[in-house]
Order: sequence, then C-alpha cells, then structure tokens
Amino acid sequence: MSDAAAIKQLEDALALQKKSFLKNQYPPLEERKANISKIPGMVLANRDAIREALTKDFGTHPTASSDMIEVLGVAGRAAYVLSQIDKWTAVDYREADPHMYANATAEVRYQPKGVIGNIVPWNFPLDLSLGPLCEMLAAGNRVIIKPSEYTPATGALLAKMIKENYPEDLVTVVNGGLELSKRFSQLKFNHILYTGNPGVGKLVMGEAAKNLVPVTLELGGKCPAIMQKGSINDENVETVIGTKLLKNGQMCISVDYVLCPREEVPQFTHAATNLFNSKLADYAASTDNTGIISQRHIDRINRLVSEAESAGVKSIKLGGDVPKENNIKRQLPLTLLVDPSRDLEVMRDEIFGPVLPIIPYDDLESAIDEINAGERPLGLYVFGDDVDAANKIINNTNSGGAAINCAALQGALPSLPFGGSGNSGMGRHHGVEGFREFSNPRGVFTRGKGNADMIKAFMPPYAALGEPLAEAAYKQALGLA
Repeated sequence: MSDAAAIKQLEDALALQKKSFLKNQYPPLEERKANISKIPGMVLANRDAIREALTKDFGTHPTASSDMIEVLGVAGRAAYVLSQIDKWTAVDYREADPHMYANATAEVRYQPKGVIGNIVPWNFPLDLSLGPLCEMLAAGNRVIIKPSEYTPATGALLAKMIKENYPEDLVTVVNGGLELSKRFSQLKFNHILYTGNPGVGKLVMGEAAKNLVPVTLELGGKCPAIMQKGSINDENVETVIGTKLLKNGQMCISVDYVLCPREEVPQFTHAATNLFNSKLADYAASTDNTGIISQRHIDRINRLVSEAESAGVKSIKLGGDVPKENNIKRQLPLTLLVDPSRDLEVMRDEIFGPVLPIIPYDDLESAIDEINAGERPLGLYVFGDDVDAANKIINNTNSGGAAINCAALQGALPSLPFGGSGNSGMGRHHGVEGFREFSNPRGVFTRGKGNADMIKAFMPPYAALGEPLAEAAYKQALGLA
C-alpha cells in the first residue's frame, strides 16, 4: 500500500472511530471485558504465525522469546486487566465537608478519553501493541495501531488478527512508512502513545501539541547496572549478561552499561567469559541470538565498536563468530568494552544492540554522580547483598523504573507502572496507572437536599450569607495557623 493510501486509511479510520465513540461514550463493563477477553485467544491461536513473522522480520528470532513475551506475556497482561477491571472502574468517592455541603457527594468517574493512537516500535511489535490495548479497552476507548515499517511481516499479521476479532470502528491497524508515521501524530486523536527514541519522541510531542493531544512517551535511555563491591559473582554476572542478550540488546530497558568497582573489573570480564565458554560458546550463530533488525542497525553497532577500538579501548568479543559476508540472519556476538571514554558515541547514545561497556568506579558516590551526570534512564539496576546501599542508590538517582538484584523485570510485571522520567519519557502504561493514563478522571459533585444556604453563600449578594461565613472561616483559620 502506498503512503498516500495508508494515510487515507488512517484518516478514514479516525473519523469512523470518533463517530462511533460519540454514540457510545461510556461502554458497559461487560462490553469492555468481552473486548479484552478476545486478546488471549487471539495470540494463542496465532502462536505459530507470530513465531514465523518475527523470524521473517528479524532474520532469526528465538521461539521461546516469541512465546514468553509476544504470546504468553500479552495473554497474561489481558488476564491481569480482566482480574482488576471491576476495581479500577469503580466510582472513587471523595470527601465533601458535611458542615458545608450536608449530604452532597463528590466522586471521580473514570471516563474513556475517546480514540487512542498507538505508534508501536519494531523491537516488541506485539507486546507493545496488544499489551497497551488491554488497558485502552479497559478504559473504554477505541484504538488505532500503527506498527513499525521495520516489521512488515508482524505488522501484516497484526492487522489480520485485529480485523478477524474487532470491528474497524473499535480497533484497527494501519501499516505504512515514514509519511504515515509523520501524519499520525498530526491528527486530532484523544491521546497518543509513542514508544521509541527521544529524538522522534520530541517530534511526536511537538506535532501533538498543535492539537493539544496528550501523549505518553516511552523513550528508553542508557540504563545502568550498578555492581556494589563484592557483588561480582557468577549469578549476578549471568543475570546482567542474560538481560543484555534478551533480543540481543534491542530492548529499551536492557542493561546499557555496567558500573563496576575498579578492582573487580577483571573479575566481571572473567565471569562473563566463563559464562560464554560454559553455556553460550556458539551463541552468536545460534537460534538463541535474535537478529539485528536491519543492516543499517548492524552498521551502526559495528561503528560504535570500531570507534572505541580505534581509541584504544579494550574489547572482548564473546559468543563465537558469525559470517563476515552474507550474514542473512543479521546476527552479532556480544562485545564488552572496558572503560571507554565518556565522549565516545557508545557512551553518549543508547546502544540498542549487543555491546556492553564496563565502567570502573572508585566509590559508590562517584557511581551515583556518574548516573546523575547523564539523562534519566528508563531503568536502573543495582546488584549486591547490601539492600540499604541499593536503596540509597535508587533514592539518590532518578529513573523510570528500577530493580534490585535483577534487571528489566520491573517492565514485565503487568501490575507495575511502566514509563520514563525526563528524557526517557512521560506517562505510564501497565496496571491501574495504565488504565488511568487512558482515562479522563472526571470529578462529579452532586448537590444534596440539605444546607442549601451554605452553597448560596458562594454567590452574590454576599452580605447576608457570604460575608459572615468568610469571617467565621477566617477566624477559624487563624486558630489553626
């Protein structure tokens, strides 16, 4: 489909969904549950097709990763939302001073926002389209999903699955290229979710601001793993390396670099080497290694490593070799870079690939300063037995999420809010925070039968009621001050 045709499809879908929303602005709870309940069956029935599409888009993709994240993870998130939706959608009653308002009531009703646009990244094309869909539907919205042009096979499959399960005026998928992406954020949605990088996030937010469309931005960043002194052991190193190998580093909450006690750097690299020798000797060319999404991304990753090596940085390649020519699966080994200069590109930009810098530090305060000197990351990970010290690091830094003695799991739990801070994004999805993100918390006050004079005291003429009330309240406030 041409970009012009895709843009027409998008504009028509938005008009259709807006019209339909006006006819049903507060869908019944049972209707919402029925819509969400389709998601688990949809992904489970398409398990093999999902595996095949991901492999086609990435060159190679581990089937276990496809199952756990893109199939079972999505199904589990839908199940969690269904288990909580009664509580989330319940009226939230608030206090109203009975001396002032007698038997009046004050409450928050979570109203659907309307039509939500979801601009999906290429790294988790189903998890980040169908996952947020659970909370968007729970809030009573209609949704248009725009998959990444880097994952055409998965995008086509997603469009097919959605079309088979939902009417176009409730959920639809629009596939297209760069021009469609640009047009998407220019339209008057009621909310836009964008997951990607900060540069594009600023463009999306800028275009959305022209229509005062609120945005949720999930933007990644350089997520550090801080190893406390004495924490370098086989289990912790395997956790850090294993997280880095998930999607071969192409994950926004992956470990971007490791802060390691200076005297323990050799211990870390030794443990990493032993891990590959014992369990991952042929990792680079194995089916466990996710392919890099495009040749352009491979060239960028290779450039980061070459620049560091040319600057004299020690590099350690782990996981075996891949074909130098005709690497049709687009696989790469893991490269450790020991103490690269902070002015190198590998330390300035999010890596998003199988490269792991190891940064020595001399004391915990300097490690904290190192983190705070950069932009706020999406995730921050602390390893070590000293929980008080771990919490000190977390309390003296800022990140979207954090984890102790593990990495990235804060982004996997459907009950925990997921999102960034500062340059790594704004807003949240997952859990009750996701439901509220895609809802309008509408304050509703209902006047009671009694004490009508107290309410009239706020209105002219003030002499009879307003002035005496204000004077009495002023004297009471003086006594409290």
